[in-house]
Amino acid sequence: MPKAIRMLLIAILVTVVTGCRTTSTTPSGSDVPPPPTPTATTPAQPTPTPGEPLAAMVNGQPIYLADYQKMLAEYEAALISRGFDLDTEEGQQMLAQAGRQVLDVMIEQVLIEQAAARENVVVTDGELDAIIQRDIEEGGGPEKFAAWLQANGWTEADYRERLRSQLLTSKMLERVTSSVPTTAEQVHARHILLAAEAEAQSVLQQLLNGADFAALAQQYSLDEATKVNGGDMGFFPRGILLAPEVEEAAFALQPGQISGVVASQFGYHIIQVLERVPDRPLSEDALGALRDRAFRQWVDELWAAATIERYL
Repeated sequence: MPKAIRMLLIAILVTVVTGCRTTSTTPSGSDVPPPPTPTATTPAQPTPTPGEPLAAMVNGQPIYLADYQKMLAEYEAALISRGFDLDTEEGQQMLAQAGRQVLDVMIEQVLIEQAAARENVVVTDGELDAIIQRDIEEGGGPEKFAAWLQANGWTEADYRERLRSQLLTSKMLERVTSSVPTTAEQVHARHILLAAEAEAQSVLQQLLNGADFAALAQQYSLDEATKVNGGDMGFFPRGILLAPEVEEAAFALQPGQISGVVASQFGYHIIQVLERVPDRPLSEDALGALRDRAFRQWVDELWAAATIERYL
């Protein structure tokens, strides 16, 4: 599965269902609903009965075809509810991608739950009872809660198991990322993003001739998020930028220095470091990004060590 998709799906897995609403972790600006979070399965399941169709086996644990088809149907329904026409070329492309993505989500959840079982991490019935009771109260009472379940095609057992699955993932997230530090070396940098290397070289020459960096960023930069502030990216540690080449170049500079032209998947950058701090508290966003990265690395290791059989 492509890294970008897997990063999105693992974020989805730590989202907790709350009553008659589900909080999505889909990146802002995206109108495509994420594949639904899979129903939890107990790691110590018995061998499936002969003839019961399977979608996959994960370290000997089955994912049943019926569960997969239900999950895929929920995703398709979510697409329709968002206004997507599945009969169009775009809709057909989404459906083609959805099949593998949904199965990958289900496989990944099984891997996380198997790891939790090895480490004796559990979600108790008491924890579930308390959260479900809160959800019922916040959702308007038992009748509205029951109506919501029916509208989504869920039973109370479905809801309980999905909640257990998500809480277990949250516990593993906390466990795996507990050692991520809250402070780190950081640089305060700004950049100018350009589409063509020749244009970037021209802007760089203007900077070397004494032109104002912020003014050129406002005039030329393609990065709409930073150009209004003169290209200012603020403080950031290693390991969070989408363009690692920019990050590497920034950490190679001292305050006041300007990089050469740096190529990335986004275009051509010119970077200037304004400050360096050897041990600065991480912002909430930066700390979250580093924790997500640590968890993603851990999950990737589970994938690499697993024996997975797909039957679709």
